[in-house]
Amino acid sequence: MKKPFSGYAPRKKNPPSPAQDTPDDYVFGLHAVTALLKHHPHSVVELLLQQGRHDPRMAAIVERAQALKLPYAEVPRAELDEIVNGVHQGVLARCRQLKLERNEAQLQDLLAALEHPPFLLVLDGVTDPHNLGACLRSAEAAGIDAVIVPKDKSALISPSVRKVACGAAELVPFIAVTNLARTLKSLQERGIWVLGAAGEATQSLYQSDLRGPLALVLGAEGTGLRRLTREHCDTLFAIPMAGEVSSLNVSVSAGICLFEAVRQRRAP
Repeated sequence: MKKPFSGYAPRKKNPPSPAQDTPDDYVFGLHAVTALLKHHPHSVVELLLQQGRHDPRMAAIVERAQALKLPYAEVPRAELDEIVNGVHQGVLARCRQLKLERNEAQLQDLLAALEHPPFLLVLDGVTDPHNLGACLRSAEAAGIDAVIVPKDKSALISPSVRKVACGAAELVPFIAVTNLARTLKSLQERGIWVLGAAGEATQSLYQSDLRGPLALVLGAEGTGLRRLTREHCDTLFAIPMAGEVSSLNVSVSAGICLFEAVRQRRAP
């Protein structure tokens, strides 16, 4: 029998004494915290929940925390507002730093372990956390095996990214590489076809073969792919545009490209 939801535990006034229990990261938002509790509960030190909010989604988080025997407390909304630079939706998890970025060696291990043709998303110079979070969300929904970004001049995993990603940041392998051009060359040596999105390309997305081992490469809105990145693509394609707008937001472009690939890869 489920334990009924009956409010919140009192918050401890003194911080945890062991050094390893000192939180140095936080995650906020209903979907992001729910994903954290599901996939990385060991990292959570404390949950802070908005005072007076007792709706079903919050009750589900409390129930999960109770099952995991995690401390949680009710705090005024103003306290959450001070901590979070964004929309927290009334819930925040204080946690030990969780390293979600992986490196080039881990990418090679991941590719070697796959039992199906690799399906990768490469983001070149996407610096806006909200765009990165939205791309991760689309990537997870499309079944991407990994998202690859350069370490420099790119957004990395942050609380804002995790909030927008709605749990996808905890699920999709996120690879931050030192040299993106070198990584693309390494993918090609593995037989992975590298296709880059460029507005001026003569080949349409819908004319492109997106089946088999594939890495889709997208650049930031406005600037697009960097020169070296373009040179390391096997071919370039464009999303057909019927209106007068010259470019799409990168997260929108990613969704269009990813699900055209999904359509082709599932076709008989």
